[in-house]
Amino acid sequence: MVDTTKKLTPGDIRAVFLRSNLFQGSWNFERMQALGFCFSMVPVIRRLYPENSEERKQAIKRHLEFFNTQPFVAAPVLGVTMAMEEQRANGAPIDDGAINGLKVGLMGPLAGVGDPIFWGTARPVFAALGAGIAMSGSLLGPILFFVLFNLVRLLVRYYGVAYGYRKGADIVSDMGGGLLQKMTEGASILGLFVMGALVNKWTHVNIPLVVSRVTGQDGKTAVTTVQSILDQLMPGLVPLLLTFGCMWLLRRKVNALWLIVGFFVIGIIGYWIGLLGL
Repeated sequence: MVDTTKKLTPGDIRAVFLRSNLFQGSWNFERMQALGFCFSMVPVIRRLYPENSEERKQAIKRHLEFFNTQPFVAAPVLGVTMAMEEQRANGAPIDDGAINGLKVGLMGPLAGVGDPIFWGTARPVFAALGAGIAMSGSLLGPILFFVLFNLVRLLVRYYGVAYGYRKGADIVSDMGGGLLQKMTEGASILGLFVMGALVNKWTHVNIPLVVSRVTGQDGKTAVTTVQSILDQLMPGLVPLLLTFGCMWLLRRKVNALWLIVGFFVIGIIGYWIGLLGL
């Protein structure tokens, strides 16, 4: 007896993964990522539904509905949708509402995880590491940023599609129990730890005001400055206080552009009057 069960192949998963890298290529204000989602699903639709059939046409239309989430974490949604389309093609009672309902139900929570992890943590951390190396004059800095960020992006996209397909609709229960919140908190803690370690490396403040001059018996003069006293108390104290001050101002909705302009003005005037040094 011939087995007529329709089954997606590893090649289909790879095809969806490759197409998902163009997810934002046709973003628009009407349906946002809908065209990118449909484009990514084309290999699946071709595999499951006969050419020129009504089922194929309906499947294309089904995935042109509004969709919008963080583009990297759209991968598990694609995987889940693949599994549901496969079940539907094999006769399971899954209608358009069930498929689109699951997509809409996942895109919001996943966007809430993807934005802080990738835009708020991974990208700034990798950029900080790359910039720190680039400041020493090494070309490795921007290359490191490009490689690390895209490595994470590609891994999340590929394994996200595979994981979503493997779990199917059961992925909803996996994302319960505070798992998404724990992932977000963990990524935020890691990002803050790395950025905190880079504060002293990046931020340089020198206050060369002379507090005292003491001439020793050997004729050498020992000069004590405000900066040397602060360094004895805690190296990097001023950059740390400056960072906390910026955080406080940002939380009070002060525009970051004004902070940058303010630093320029304070730096120029401070150097001109001798309060700040190089």
